[in-house]
Amino acid sequence: MTREMTGAKMIVQALKDQGVDTVFGYPGGAVLPIYDEIFLQNDIRHILVRHEQGAVHAAEGYARSTGKPGVVLVTSGPGATNAVTGLTDALLDSIPLVVLTGQVPTFMIGSDAFQEADTVGITRPCTKHNWLVKDTDRLAPTIHEAFHVATSGRPGPVLVDVPKDVQFATGTYQPPKPSASHYQPAVKGDMEEIVELVAAIESAKRPVFYTGGGVINSGPAASQLLRELVEATGFPITSTLMGLGAYPASGPQWLGMLGMHGLYEANMAMHGCDLMINIGARFDDRITGRIDAFSPKSIKAHIDIDPSSINKVIKADIPIVGDVGHVLEDILKVWKSRGRKVNREALAKWQGQIDEWRSIKCLNYAPSEATIKPQYALERLEALTKGRDRYITTEVGQHQMWAAQYLGFEDPHRWMTSGGLGTMGYGTPASIGVQVAHPEALVINVAGEASWLMNMQEMGTATQYRLPVKQFILNNERLGMVRQWQELLHGERYSHSWSEALPDFVKLAEAFGAKGILCKDPKDLDDAIMEMLDYDGPVIFDCLVEKHENCFPMIPSGKAHNEMLLGDAETQGVIQSGGAVLV
Repeated sequence: MTREMTGAKMIVQALKDQGVDTVFGYPGGAVLPIYDEIFLQNDIRHILVRHEQGAVHAAEGYARSTGKPGVVLVTSGPGATNAVTGLTDALLDSIPLVVLTGQVPTFMIGSDAFQEADTVGITRPCTKHNWLVKDTDRLAPTIHEAFHVATSGRPGPVLVDVPKDVQFATGTYQPPKPSASHYQPAVKGDMEEIVELVAAIESAKRPVFYTGGGVINSGPAASQLLRELVEATGFPITSTLMGLGAYPASGPQWLGMLGMHGLYEANMAMHGCDLMINIGARFDDRITGRIDAFSPKSIKAHIDIDPSSINKVIKADIPIVGDVGHVLEDILKVWKSRGRKVNREALAKWQGQIDEWRSIKCLNYAPSEATIKPQYALERLEALTKGRDRYITTEVGQHQMWAAQYLGFEDPHRWMTSGGLGTMGYGTPASIGVQVAHPEALVINVAGEASWLMNMQEMGTATQYRLPVKQFILNNERLGMVRQWQELLHGERYSHSWSEALPDFVKLAEAFGAKGILCKDPKDLDDAIMEMLDYDGPVIFDCLVEKHENCFPMIPSGKAHNEMLLGDAETQGVIQSGGAVLV
């Protein structure tokens, strides 16, 4: 059924028809007609953030914790340019977002009007696709198309730029139509390649599943099928930072995270395997280390819905383009029909080797009774929150890696972090987006004090909407990861890597209308964490930790997976000139 309405009303109607219940945004001159329409309805909730970057990160948190696309509404010019970091973050981590930006009227485009920027030009490299809508009749179909593109195939952010006169003008509203889009990515994998992979599974002596965010993006069925396949074959499994939770951390085959700060057993298994089954990961440089030394003796299968990811970094011997859920379903069917065969004898030997690597206990650290070790802080946070309905977001830096190492995730959509772009300031707004989506859940943002300060203003949003987000700050008064690299690579010349004028976080919390907690003694830590958990409102927890603790284990830049530094390693000059450029 078509109806006549203004462009602004069309936008709100299109969002309703797409099932949107929440929009994160910030008003301005070029989007006032849309905000007027938001005022006149009650179906869509609008969350007023404190900065447009915060709006996009909050929408990312919402999207990653629900599996639904996040929606953002910002004004033209600086509103749109402030969204660029969030768009790039979502692009690299494959997060579905629909960002609506206002634009100056069509007749003023190109005249350097007030708050004008070439939004489509600026955002072309950091969106999956974008549109400038100059005709009101094209507005509704474009928004429906935007949702389709954002959520189909490899998910990602899209942007629709809407001039102000298009919002005021009247046109014909068109509801969503099935399969109206030309963008129809293939979801079924090639059966010949699947049979080849199954044959490799049957004969493999040292196999490993290497999983990534693609499993989670595919939906809950993919994670379920992955668990079934791992259990049935008995193959060990590791995951990238983005894929944590697709397979439970308590599972018997779990090796932990792999990569630069991954676990020893995971990296050694990747290096020594004879069959690597990459499911929904993209062979990122943090994972591969030195490419010519990356898992040199393995057959590599790569399952990915994005054809451009296959053979981009590492040559795949068995490339399978398709949706993870569909491909895993077919793999299981074929493998079962051929008699559920695996090389049990070789697998038992491989498991023994993995147990040897596990026995090194690479996450061990020197405890302290005088200061809180960051590892200890996260161990206690894990122990005291494990059984709860818990979602974790992080900022970026050492604390992020420690959180990935020491916190266990049993389910997908419970772990929100900035992987590909490594965006400091991500965690606080992301935790707000998660809490909006899951009002009754426990949402904790594991942060470093430097990263947290980048978007701390979003605590105002938390207070305004009564969102009880917990900001767990590991405060070492340093830019921790920068400081670590300076120690490893730059002869301990700590150039501008410590914070000399930090605020009093307890007073800051109170100023925002939140609760502030300070803890600096290991003996008080459990009680302080429980105080944070028991408080029914937003909390800023200032946890003073050991200032010069390094994040181990670590593959030094430019080295292979089997050349890992463990906790007792010498750090001086471990990164040579070849690896220095790969930081």
